[in-house]
Amino acid sequence: MSTVVAQSLHVFGLRSHVANNIFFFDEQIIIFPSGNHCVKYNVDQKWQKFIPGSDKSQGMLALSISPNRRYLAISETVQEKPIITIYELSSIPCRKRKILNNFDFPVQRFISMAFSPDSKYLLTQTSPPESNLVYWLWEKQKVMAMIRTDSQNNAAYQVSFNPQDNTQVCVTGNGMFKLLRFAEGTLKQTNFQRGESHNYLAHAWVSEDKIIVGTDTGRLFLFESGDQRWETSIMVKETSSETKNLEKIQESESLIEFPTISSPAPSYEQVMLARSLSQLTMPQVFAIAAYSKGFACSAGPGRVLLFEKMEEKDFYRESREIRIPVDPQSNEPSQSDKQDILCLCFSPSEETLVASTSKNQLYSITMSLTEISKGEPAHFEYLMYPLHSASITGLATCIRKPLIATCSLDRSVRIWNYESNTLELFKEYQEEAYTISLHPSGHFIVVGFADKLRLMNLLIDDIRSFKEYSVRGCRECSFSNGGHLFAAVNGNVIHIFTTTSLENVSNLKGHTGKVRSIVWNADDSKLISCGTDGAVYEWNLSSGKRETECVLKSCSYNCVTVSPDSKIIFAVGSDQTLKEIADSSVLREISAIDVIYTAIVISHSGRMMFVGTSVGTIRAMKYPLPLQKEFNEYQAHAGPITKMSLTFDDQFLLTVAEDGCLFTWKVFDKDGRGIKREREVGFAEEVLVTKTDMEEKAQIMLELKTRVEELKMENEYQLRLKDMNYSEKIKELTDKFLQEMESLKTKNQVLRTEKEKQDVSHRERIEDLLDKQSRELQDLECCNNQKLLLEYEKYQELQLKSQRMQEEYEKQLRDNDETKSQALEELTEFYEAKLQEKTTLLEEAQEDVRQQLREFEETKKQIEEDEDREIQDIKTKYEKKLRDEKESNLRLKGETGIMRKKFSSLQKEIEERTNDIEVLKGEQVKLQGVIKSLEKDILGLKREIQERDETIQDKEKRIYDLKKKNQELEKFKFVLDYKIKELKKQIEPRENEIKVMKEQIQEMEAELERFHKQNTQLELNIAELWQKLRATDQEMHRERQKERDLEALVKRFKTDLHNCVAHIQEPRLLKEKVRALFEKYVQRADMVEIAGLNTDLQQEYARQREHLERNLATLKKKVVKESELHRTDYVRIMQENVSLIKEINELRRELKFTRSQVYDLEAALKLTKKLRPQDVPETVSSEDMPGIAPTMRLNEQEETGRIIEMQRLEIQRLRDQIQEQEQVPGFHPLAGIRLPSLVQSEVDTEVQTN
Repeated sequence: MSTVVAQSLHVFGLRSHVANNIFFFDEQIIIFPSGNHCVKYNVDQKWQKFIPGSDKSQGMLALSISPNRRYLAISETVQEKPIITIYELSSIPCRKRKILNNFDFPVQRFISMAFSPDSKYLLTQTSPPESNLVYWLWEKQKVMAMIRTDSQNNAAYQVSFNPQDNTQVCVTGNGMFKLLRFAEGTLKQTNFQRGESHNYLAHAWVSEDKIIVGTDTGRLFLFESGDQRWETSIMVKETSSETKNLEKIQESESLIEFPTISSPAPSYEQVMLARSLSQLTMPQVFAIAAYSKGFACSAGPGRVLLFEKMEEKDFYRESREIRIPVDPQSNEPSQSDKQDILCLCFSPSEETLVASTSKNQLYSITMSLTEISKGEPAHFEYLMYPLHSASITGLATCIRKPLIATCSLDRSVRIWNYESNTLELFKEYQEEAYTISLHPSGHFIVVGFADKLRLMNLLIDDIRSFKEYSVRGCRECSFSNGGHLFAAVNGNVIHIFTTTSLENVSNLKGHTGKVRSIVWNADDSKLISCGTDGAVYEWNLSSGKRETECVLKSCSYNCVTVSPDSKIIFAVGSDQTLKEIADSSVLREISAIDVIYTAIVISHSGRMMFVGTSVGTIRAMKYPLPLQKEFNEYQAHAGPITKMSLTFDDQFLLTVAEDGCLFTWKVFDKDGRGIKREREVGFAEEVLVTKTDMEEKAQIMLELKTRVEELKMENEYQLRLKDMNYSEKIKELTDKFLQEMESLKTKNQVLRTEKEKQDVSHRERIEDLLDKQSRELQDLECCNNQKLLLEYEKYQELQLKSQRMQEEYEKQLRDNDETKSQALEELTEFYEAKLQEKTTLLEEAQEDVRQQLREFEETKKQIEEDEDREIQDIKTKYEKKLRDEKESNLRLKGETGIMRKKFSSLQKEIEERTNDIEVLKGEQVKLQGVIKSLEKDILGLKREIQERDETIQDKEKRIYDLKKKNQELEKFKFVLDYKIKELKKQIEPRENEIKVMKEQIQEMEAELERFHKQNTQLELNIAELWQKLRATDQEMHRERQKERDLEALVKRFKTDLHNCVAHIQEPRLLKEKVRALFEKYVQRADMVEIAGLNTDLQQEYARQREHLERNLATLKKKVVKESELHRTDYVRIMQENVSLIKEINELRRELKFTRSQVYDLEAALKLTKKLRPQDVPETVSSEDMPGIAPTMRLNEQEETGRIIEMQRLEIQRLRDQIQEQEQVPGFHPLAGIRLPSLVQSEVDTEVQTN
């Protein structure tokens, strides 16, 4: 291996089209893909650490971090084969934990991945046409389950796990929203898509069973357990000024419908193409991120919307809008913020939101800032600095400053500082930039644009052009090492310009193809060029002629460099070799081994050489080049390297590529052979500033100073005014508070007098109560003494009675002893006579035995002769008996099965009846309680009705007196009546709504009770199945015991039979042994027969057991499914209940508010009565206006009748309500509903009479 080493230091770039391309490792460190690395970037300390990709990797496709932040999964393509590498982030440096590269299923690439909540499982989605969803146990490299998510070649964009459940996953894609559950080794879909299909681009879990999904038409859907619960749409409108205002349309009840556009293909570029063709641009929701308050989603170009959950509902409302700020350095500031946001991520503490965009930019915002901006959209900030969004075509460095200059096809020029790792300057232009060169002083750059070649100054805050050359499409330019000349390529001609007079001093012509690379020698006396024509020329600038040339038409050169001593030229090209050229001839060719070298650079010390390849890797070699192929290869970029450069002190290597990333590398030689070059002078800190800029800034500073002075004066004046206003207010407040204090003192004095009165009355009441208690205590003592005397008399009577009973029992015992002795004597005499008889019988039996022995000896001979024949008969007889027993056994087995079924069904009915009885008893107790409560309510209502009747009578007496006063206030009364009617009209629909809500609550309670009954029934079924399972287990144990006993019996019989066979030569002994065997085993014939049946019984038992196990498994599955359904229904009903109760409470509050308004109006009416007691009657008499009195009397009668009729209707309504409550058996009176008090009823009647 080579001794030249390169270590990656810093990267400026992002690969935005990697799925899930940014996330937090902790609060300060973020991880994102850049080039062919994953970068850990500390936001506070600004350092970077690298996780390199796999060797020969063709680029990363997707990332995923585990929830515990320990593991990082990277999907890559290595040599046209997919691979998943899992890194352990906790180790330093990060090491590979597992590599998944052996697949038993067809796969082209993995486009999305997700870790399970416990980080043990990994979910991966493959690309079409396979479209397989694979569920991995990744630590064992084991596929747990796999399912094809789509059969129509539609792309799946995102997969994820339920954050609380390892077994539930979600997949979204083009026309695809699937919830799947892992069970029994398979993934099964649990939801069914209804209605029209959408192109679902992103989703996020907001809770355990709720998912927010976004589409390419700006729609957001909330799914709960697979069912759609909420929908909203976001639309971007284009105005005449071509600025798009983002607005959120109503939820799914809205009548607005959006025109559908063609669904995009999986790639982001095709999504954008389809989007550009649509007339009305729809915001596409590319990213959704959930947090504790709700979620954030991308809402079209440069927009992010924050949605927060509504407190009373399960829906979300838009709370904030965040925008990408307009970039003043852009050539089109109005369009600079039109970037699609592809990924969103919240920090662990939810303090920071980070976003990545389609233009390879990273933005962040502190969430506390979004809350400060009320009504106005908040704005993102760059997380690091603006990055290139397209292929970098030019790279240059200088000597006097630590600067790097780059240009890109994104039409921008950027100046970086590799010492502080920051962006110094950047500016965008109208044309694409192809090449750039930085003057050794660091003050000037020359840039080749598509239209012109421009020489520019690097000012303190701007890049300004001061000279333009008509060189179109310049692909290569370079300042000389001394800075006094620069060369620019125009097709196949090289122009040489001087930096002093800015004139063209020479044109080098000779190439027949386009010039691809130029390089100056150390003393700027010569220029080396190479091109697509296969020619490498060395030009003498003093004469403008070629000194050496090497032409190889089969090779198209990409890059050329020269050794520090200017003797050897190194060139790389399309023939996959590195050529060492000297004196117009190729000295050596070193093969690149299956890659194309695209760039080459040699150190100023001449000890190190670096080449870049077409696959994005860097090879470090030592110089002079060894005979063997010795080099160190490093993973760097995800595309072909376009340019490479070394700093003047040979400390840093700079590389850029088509992936838009700029890498800085620390390089050194392990041998340390003069690599490091000490700087004699430090880096320059001078910058260029124009005189006009300085004058403008000085003028602005003067204006700002004068403005500050004016503001100071104005603020002092405003402060004096406020002090005066506040002093006046303080005086007013002190006066007011003094008055209130006086009033409170008087009120306190009144309260003290009332308290003293109450104390006196309280003492009097206590004295009365003490007297009453003493009298009651004396009465109780007298009563208790009389009761004690009566009880003592009863005790003496009972004691005498017990003595008499004891004497009777002793007499009975003596009589029993006498009868017992007589019976014993009679029994002894009887059994002695019986014993004598038995002895005589025994003697007779002995004589019979002797006679039988003689007969036995005679029959013995006959048995010996007929022994063989009898054995044969016995065998046939027992075989026949065995068959009969088998048939009877099978018949009995069927009967026992039938009986068992009958028994189990009867037992089940008994249990059901007992459960029904218990349920009915519980319901009876509940109904009795309800009846009691209703009776109490009825009694209270009756009392209240009676009191109201009395008050009505009192009010009728007062009506006549009040009519005279009402005549004066008739006009004012009509106005108040109108207002009261309006308020009542507002109250009545609310009361109707409350009634409807009550009915809905009752229906829901009935439904809930029905669900409870179903659950109890299912629990009973489970208990019964468990009892059956235990019974089968016990029966199995008994059968096994029988089998063991029979096996032991057979073994004993075999041993005894073996012993008999030993006496085969002695017939006499053989007969005795056979006889003994017969006597020993013939009594257990039934067990022998049962042993013969064991095989059939075992088969039958196994079949029955298997049948029962299958039934049990199916019943378990049914129970689990039904319990899950009941649980979800119960949760839904409870949620609806809660929402209804909340609405009822709101209606009650509104009702209370309207009643308070009515009460205020009544109070105002009474106040006007007091203010105007008898003005009109005193001024206008009945004699002066004779025509008015009769009409007023008629109005009084009508008013009185109307008020009485209203009171009667109110009483009738209350009675009807009481009857309805009595008729409803399961009615539970709500705590919040009470009849109006008597004080309120008095106020109501006064309002009606007035």
